[in-house]
Amino acid sequence: MGDAAKNIDSTSNTALYINAAVVIRKNEVIRNGNLVFSSQQESLPAFLGDLHHFTGAKYQRFYKMDALSKLGWLAAELLLDDHYKSMEYDPAKQGIILSNANSSLDTDIRYQESMAAIPSPAIFVYTLPNIVIGEIAIRHGIKGENAFFIFEKFNAQFIEQYVSVLLNNNILHACVCGWVDVLAKQYDAAFFLVEKIGREGSKPFNAGILNKIYQ
Repeated sequence: MGDAAKNIDSTSNTALYINAAVVIRKNEVIRNGNLVFSSQQESLPAFLGDLHHFTGAKYQRFYKMDALSKLGWLAAELLLDDHYKSMEYDPAKQGIILSNANSSLDTDIRYQESMAAIPSPAIFVYTLPNIVIGEIAIRHGIKGENAFFIFEKFNAQFIEQYVSVLLNNNILHACVCGWVDVLAKQYDAAFFLVEKIGREGSKPFNAGILNKIYQ
């Protein structure tokens, strides 16, 4: 978990900002409060495929990922727009803090099913929830603090506390944080870009705002 775990109870006095937010559920994508994509696809794989096409990324690694990694990767792709990518942050000062309720269970089940014939190494690679962090980090060159936590439900208070420690102690200058969960046909993602510098349309970084955006 790194240095932040030692200081989770630290008091924060520095203003932090949510400079972008993306929510993906029910075949829709909401970015910064606006509907930017919707699909009539009935299956999750088809929806994720359509969304990948919408981003225009043409990223070959995407097709090797499990559903959890695809969902998280797409949320990050939509969150980190060109303005953010062009900023001169040290890669080691950018981090990713994510959470969900079902860990990698969706992929674990698929791997268990593959063992009835020949176990699939391609599926086994994704039987840890933090692999989604790795896929996002590779794509965006993020090399700083990262962690994946398991909660029964979206825990805005924990996210606020943990990420605030990272930024206020100068461990990070920017952080992608939030929730990404997949189990069978159910999926849910809410990603937030938190920085020390407020920008046009930014919101205060606190649990109340996180919950409002998530819900």
